Amino acid sequence: MASARTLADHQICRVHVHDVLTGATTLVHTGATVLFEAPNWTPAGDLILNGDGVLWRLPADGSGPPRQIALDGLPGLNNDHVLDPAGDAIFVSADDGHIHHASLTDGRVRRVTHEDRMHFLHGVSPDGATLAYVGIEQQRWNAGTLWTIGRDGGPSTRVTPAGGPDDGPEYTPDGAWIYCNTERFTPGQAQIARIRPDGSGLEQLTFDDRVNWFPHFAPDGSRAVYLSYPPGTQGHPADLPVELRLVEGDDWAKPRTVVALPGGQGTINVNSWSPDSRRFAYVDYPFPA
Repeated sequence: MASARTLADHQICRVHVHDVLTGATTLVHTGATVLFEAPNWTPAGDLILNGDGVLWRLPADGSGPPRQIALDGLPGLNNDHVLDPAGDAIFVSADDGHIHHASLTDGRVRRVTHEDRMHFLHGVSPDGATLAYVGIEQQRWNAGTLWTIGRDGGPSTRVTPAGGPDDGPEYTPDGAWIYCNTERFTPGQAQIARIRPDGSGLEQLTFDDRVNWFPHFAPDGSRAVYLSYPPGTQGHPADLPVELRLVEGDDWAKPRTVVALPGGQGTINVNSWSPDSRRFAYVDYPFPA
């Protein structure tokens, strides 16, 4: 498994909050020590990020520094983590290839998955009963497919057929669709798509020449944001000039760029919308002059 990412010499990590109604962006943390990634936004107003293989809590208003969350017995973590809808726990993907459930109040951890594949969590159904993840089998990184599993484990259900690569599965707030990015329509170029949780109705939604990843819906379903890479990008690497694009309603034909930044991997891998659906958090990684 890959170890935790680190900052390069002279690189910094900045956590921001963007307000889609005013267009204002607020810087809430700057650091040159820990490479933070992938914020979630809790109902209590904190951001949960990973960094150095563990989870951290950061006030979304920037009123305090990041503080490590004590969790009992977890392997090192990657940047795939999603809050349990109940708000007091989180589902995380760890470097053992499995999904775990971790309490944010007492630090207790239980392992969810046990099947012989690598599991990268991205979505939790609105009722908290089902997890959507990317499954990697036999180390075939270019052929990830989408799966679901109950929150307490058991057998997984395949959503997309073999082939892929598919990534970033996330439920809509009403649970009717799973949005994702996939290369099934344009080999070598990820585009945003959606599919029913039962595997029916796969539909492409973006059609431009850019490479589009990680669609995230606001909690009220009114809008979504996704990460857009320059044309020709392979995978979802770090340290590129990327854009965060906003979709109002479900009009995927008319996205608008709301933020341009140096980043990519780690910027917005998981849903980071505020509970009021007005703001989202993201991370960039500049090299100051």
